[in-house]
Amino acid sequence: MSDAEDTTEVAEDATEASDNVVPHATAVLEYVVKQVVDNPDAVSVSTSEGRRGGVQLDVRVGDGDMGRVIGKRGRIAQSIRTVVRAAAVKDETAVDIEFVD
Repeated sequence: MSDAEDTTEVAEDATEASDNVVPHATAVLEYVVKQVVDNPDAVSVSTSEGRRGGVQLDVRVGDGDMGRVIGKRGRIAQSIRTVVRAAAVKDETAVDIEFVD
């Protein structure tokens, strides 16, 4: 898959999530997590009201993929949170990311 196709895919995901409060953050989160896991079809992202008046994004992955998403000492999870929080700046809101079993 080329970079142009990847960019188009993220844009389409953002369009599909237009009813979502944070479309950019959700699209980026879903894209990054799907790239890390073995079973990208099992990835789901849901939104709820978070702490501090922001939005909470809950990520669910397939069996056996949670370790890949969290990484050693939580470094991958922390990196994902950093990138998604940066994408949420476009949505003008604060987000919390939870990785749910």
